[in-house]
Amino acid sequence: MPSSETWPIAAAMLPFPASHDAPAETWLAHLAEVAYEGFAEVDLTDSWLRVGDLEPARRAELADALRRTGLTPVAVSAIRRSVIDPDDGDANLAYSHRTIDAAAELGCTVVSVGLHRPLTEAQRGTLWFWTVDGPKDDPADWDLAVRRLRELGEHAAQVGLALSLEMYEDTLLGSAASAVRLVEDIAHPAVGLNPDLGNLYRLHRDVEPFQAAVAACAPHANYWHVKSYSRDVDPGTGAVTAVPAPMYAGSMDWRTAIRTAVAAGFDGPFCVEHYGGDGLSVMAENHRYLRRLLAVATGEVLAAVTR
Repeated sequence: MPSSETWPIAAAMLPFPASHDAPAETWLAHLAEVAYEGFAEVDLTDSWLRVGDLEPARRAELADALRRTGLTPVAVSAIRRSVIDPDDGDANLAYSHRTIDAAAELGCTVVSVGLHRPLTEAQRGTLWFWTVDGPKDDPADWDLAVRRLRELGEHAAQVGLALSLEMYEDTLLGSAASAVRLVEDIAHPAVGLNPDLGNLYRLHRDVEPFQAAVAACAPHANYWHVKSYSRDVDPGTGAVTAVPAPMYAGSMDWRTAIRTAVAAGFDGPFCVEHYGGDGLSVMAENHRYLRRLLAVATGEVLAAVTR
């Protein structure tokens, strides 16, 4: 198990604009900001650039930018590329395979994929997209999801990577029970969960208890997007609000969650995320906070005072 200081904690590239076709100098500038905030690892989130669609010369430019900034590319997160999308599932499967190969070439250890689909026009037109319902998976596609995700897991294993499945509402990965069942049905050692429970906790509807979901998912997790929200429920009307918050200040008890995860054997990388405002600064604070929680969960804090 890593120590609290060596545990990989990556920055998501969510705060940066789509830059797939930008010059390498732009990539370098963005990555330099991430490094300046104290990160040693980065998640090459494909909303920033799509490594699986880069020509070899451009991947070499990205590798050079990573080297110059001292950042290790721990993971690639392929967002909204569901392999069971009724319209684009075949294309997304091919894209995911290209992404796995590119991630391996760049030295990543994990590729995260999910079953969520592109935002609808209504979701894109609102302040917080999770306040508007999006597409919903058809349970009849369960076997297709198992086959295609196992195929990606086999590919990942062949090139030395893990495949992580990101949890997201109204998909086959939309609850702790369903996500665990899907991983168990895939039954491949390279495939685990990315229990991004913030994706569920922020919904303006009833949600499953956070700590119960952590306890169920942590034994199956191999990568973890972490973030928090301040959630409030009006007891009179039942109205729910949820807005992004730093991990230490939100309604999700991460101190307990990290202790639970470490006790369950989770030793994979983390990736800190945040939506809105100065997302990079909040992620940097989350990074420091998470290291403190890991020091507690691994017993380092107690050991330091009982020597």
